[in-house]
Amino acid sequence: MIKPLLIEIGVEELPAIPFLKELPNIEKLWLSILEKNALVCAFEFYYTPRRLVLWHKEFPTVQEAREEEFFGAPLSVALKEGEPTPAALGFAKKCGVDFSEVAHTLKEGKEVLYYKKSIEGQASKLLLKEMIESFIQGLNFGKSMRWGFLEESFIRPIRWLGCMLGDEHVSFSLFGVESTPFSYPHRTISYEPFAYMFAGDYFDRLAERGVVLYPAMRQDIIMEDFKAIEKNEGVHIEIDEDLLAEVVAITESPKALIGSFEERFLRLPAEVIITSMKENQRYFPVFKGGVLTNRFIVVSNAISNDYDLIVRGNEKVLRARLSDALFFLDNDLKRGLSYEGLKDITYLDGLGSLYDKEVREERIAGYLAKKYTLPLSEHALITRAVMLSKADLLSEMVYEFTELQGLMGHYYANAANENPLVALALKEQYLPNAEESALPSSLFSAIVALSYKLDSLIALFSIGKIPTGNKDPYALRRSVNGIIKIVLEQNIAFDIHSDLKVLSEAYGTFDFEALETFFLERMYQFFDVNPSVVKAVMNSGERDIVKLSLKIKALASIVMDERFKEMSSTFKRVANIIKSMDTENALHINQNLFEHDAEKALFKAFSNVVSQSFASYEENLDALFALKSYIDSFFENVMVNADDLNIRANRQNLIASIYTAFKTIADIKEISI
Repeated sequence: MIKPLLIEIGVEELPAIPFLKELPNIEKLWLSILEKNALVCAFEFYYTPRRLVLWHKEFPTVQEAREEEFFGAPLSVALKEGEPTPAALGFAKKCGVDFSEVAHTLKEGKEVLYYKKSIEGQASKLLLKEMIESFIQGLNFGKSMRWGFLEESFIRPIRWLGCMLGDEHVSFSLFGVESTPFSYPHRTISYEPFAYMFAGDYFDRLAERGVVLYPAMRQDIIMEDFKAIEKNEGVHIEIDEDLLAEVVAITESPKALIGSFEERFLRLPAEVIITSMKENQRYFPVFKGGVLTNRFIVVSNAISNDYDLIVRGNEKVLRARLSDALFFLDNDLKRGLSYEGLKDITYLDGLGSLYDKEVREERIAGYLAKKYTLPLSEHALITRAVMLSKADLLSEMVYEFTELQGLMGHYYANAANENPLVALALKEQYLPNAEESALPSSLFSAIVALSYKLDSLIALFSIGKIPTGNKDPYALRRSVNGIIKIVLEQNIAFDIHSDLKVLSEAYGTFDFEALETFFLERMYQFFDVNPSVVKAVMNSGERDIVKLSLKIKALASIVMDERFKEMSSTFKRVANIIKSMDTENALHINQNLFEHDAEKALFKAFSNVVSQSFASYEENLDALFALKSYIDSFFENVMVNADDLNIRANRQNLIASIYTAFKTIADIKEISI
């Protein structure tokens, strides 16, 4: 038999960001609880800032009867001279039966103790309390709190619980709260609870009392309000998806409203205004003709006949925020950019101050500027950019809005008439800072960004701060990905071994091999191709990032071709033949020792390939793989391991030469499909 099931957990307002981080796991958690209790069925999860709701249109009122199997020790252990051992008796006790009822069966080739138990299904209403308790305790929001005299904790105090199975109220007590067939309306409507008579009745009564329970519906309401405002005002509302999700999570009856602030605040950088609005007030910025205006959008959670009052209140709050920001800006402009104060700010124990970090970055930048033949006129500017790169950390604006570091340095550098290359490099020094982030727009900025990331990487390894498992507190994996992306974007030479080795010499003695291995491991993660392709190219000995990328892409395109499977067996055989050979030294081939047309033809075709210059690695690989028919003919007609040792060595050298020609690009023996 099935009935509708409604579960409501009423709480004080949930903090949006921790809740949204856990949101993807919530339905999975409840499904696992249903599976554990043999009550799996379709359900939906809804939420507002004050309630978590699980809704089942069809919920089993009784568990299905099921069988449970138990496997015990092998008979050789369970029985001694025909009598049960303690292990056997323990197994019977675990199964809840006398040993005489225990059978045995074959498992993995051994006779083992065995018992199958039939389990009658329980009424689901008897299980719901424990299931709901497991659900609440299984939610992980990072932080939790206690309230009253309870020892239990949750992200916010639980104020009411409801559980209706059809028209039957399921009674229980959790977290000091008795379940009741009552819920609460929108706070603007009333603070008094209302009753519902059956599970489906809940939804109508909640909607009548001002609560939009469904998150998708709340988002649709907000978006429709946005469209209406844009049409009426002739403006464009910038929609930040994360902010939109947050606003949906903190409202039960959303209403989008447009407000304004004084034009004098537009003297602030647009990013400051937008950051202040989003981070502090959850407002959406408004643009006209691509330019930020002195308007903003607030999504209210109030139900009112006079929304003007709400708008005026939000305008007052924003005015205070922007006044502070303008005060910070003016103070910072008077003070100007200076890196002297960084000497008093510790970077990390063992790595000195932030000023010391800049000095290390400047050394790296100097090396890269020479390597990439940056114009001599820009070398002094590179030094200037690196030494000013962290200066805005001393500003009042960045102290208030840490996410604006680098960007404020850019504005302050422009205000101080610094060279445009320097100002832009300050803005772009942390790029890329996200998966889909932009990259530094010039070689000059790229050198500054690389210097920052390379120093962070090498310096932290030099003091043993090496990421382990999933732990990467200093985001060094992201730093390596950033280095790779910048190098590929700028198409500049960077050798993972030799360049890192030279740069690391200034950091004292440490485990350089661990650093290099860490970097190489990121290369495997970086390329979305068959991992064996990356390994094959890595085994070629190539360590230049751009060349590695080109070789990986070239080989991957060939390996993905459906015809490659036919070719692979031929070239695997080539690789197998040279396994025990020393291919590092010169391989001499004496044409006078050729006895068959097949080896002569193979040598001629191979010589033709290696004598050519190819425009790309793809063309080179295509030419090498085109040797397949010659190699097949060779293997079919020629005995490699001839009795004559000179002829044997000559034939092995011919095959080895083909293998080593491949290995300039990739080690073909590593490719698996």
